[in-house]
Amino acid sequence: MELLKNYIDGQWSHSREGNTIDVVNPANQEVLVKVPYGEKTVEDANQAIVVAAKALKEWRDVPVMKRVQPLYKLKQLIEENLDEIARLITLECGKSFAESKAEMQRGIENIETACATPTLMQSEFSENVAIGIDEFMIRQPIGVCACIAPFNFPGMIPFWFLPYAVACGNSFILKPSEKVPLTMMRIFELIGQLDLPKGLINLVHGGKESVDALLTHPEVKAISFVGSTPVARYIYQQGAANGKRVQAQGGAKNPVIVLPDADIEMAAKIIADSVYGCAGQRCLAASNIITVGDKNGAIKEVLLEAAKAKTTGFGLDEGIEMGPVITPESKTRIEGLIAQGVNEGAKLLLDGRNPVIPGYEAGNFLKPTILEDVALDGEVINTEIFGPVMSLLPMDTIGRAIDFVNSNSFGNMACLFTSSGLNARTFRNQANAGNIGINIGVAAPMAQFPFSGWNDSFFGDLHGQGRHAIEFFTQTKVVIERWPKEWTRKF
Repeated sequence: MELLKNYIDGQWSHSREGNTIDVVNPANQEVLVKVPYGEKTVEDANQAIVVAAKALKEWRDVPVMKRVQPLYKLKQLIEENLDEIARLITLECGKSFAESKAEMQRGIENIETACATPTLMQSEFSENVAIGIDEFMIRQPIGVCACIAPFNFPGMIPFWFLPYAVACGNSFILKPSEKVPLTMMRIFELIGQLDLPKGLINLVHGGKESVDALLTHPEVKAISFVGSTPVARYIYQQGAANGKRVQAQGGAKNPVIVLPDADIEMAAKIIADSVYGCAGQRCLAASNIITVGDKNGAIKEVLLEAAKAKTTGFGLDEGIEMGPVITPESKTRIEGLIAQGVNEGAKLLLDGRNPVIPGYEAGNFLKPTILEDVALDGEVINTEIFGPVMSLLPMDTIGRAIDFVNSNSFGNMACLFTSSGLNARTFRNQANAGNIGINIGVAAPMAQFPFSGWNDSFFGDLHGQGRHAIEFFTQTKVVIERWPKEWTRKF
């Protein structure tokens, strides 16, 4: 069984940690590889920080036009190896092959956007702010940057950060999720083909020990994180306490409102894709579906049929739309929350527990599930299930629905389905969420825009992607200059 290596100082090397955990295919429990996991991974992280700090000294002075050239090649390499990378994502993460390819396309779009850094980093200049005095602002690299990546998008999410950090003149350390390290291992093989200083981009494995090493080491100046809200809060608190710039994306409980004037057939298909795509394991998955004025149950019935139509199985098989959840523990947790919802008074409109997937009986599979009339004062309505579960909530007015949306402690995404421009305008103005969708089920910003998030869904000030990424990975320097004529040398 292969033991994964770290990528430090431009070469692959064994971890100092002898203990390992298994990386498992969630569709059949096959052990794919073993990954280092334990206290000595701290030494690996510290080594990566030292070499990243050394590489930074050279890289920060490379002209920005030259810094983005390796990114053009990286984009090409990923495109040439797209099917192989997508297959690895499916094997270790469980999502369908089509979802895996779509994930990597979003990563490629971030590389493309980062290639515009020469323009995005341009300075501001004011001449004669006072007589004979000019003032201008420049952006410079912040230093050694680190990313702590989640399991659910092993290929895409590191690219919210990595290309921007490098293009802005920083060095970079990635700590992939120990559940899904294979995708970035392959991508780092491609990164090894780029003309970059040794030690500029590094990869280290491990768990909390290696994370804490990155959070506390004085050479690390910026931390990027995506994961659950409790861990995001910990990352933000520890990083800030150690003087670091932090962007920490947390969890979500994304509401979707369906008004009676919406195109119901279209809305149902889009909402089902949002709730059940990636088996519900994404921070922009729709969760609480609020039907307004659905007195005859027409919206409910169309949503039910759309959920039933989803095909569940191994993501590399033909026609599969939804794969397994990541671990047996995740499956057990989700099943427990479904049962808790019923105990709190919800009706089980569609029960996806304990499905039989021929040939994959040992997999972590759940089928689409719908809970109806979930208790508004219960725990399930406010808990991120992170699985293929829809909570169906009838309400009588859009005003009450928006009030419910804004009572949520999270604020990642909120969506509305309607044919009314007035209702859409009211919703986008009043809904307390960082990503708003109108007749959209997954309000995922394109790479040119920040992946926003409010309330308990985000800790920090600057988000991933776009101009926010450029601002996060640079620090501003304001220069005020005076050159009196009498000081000018005469020739």
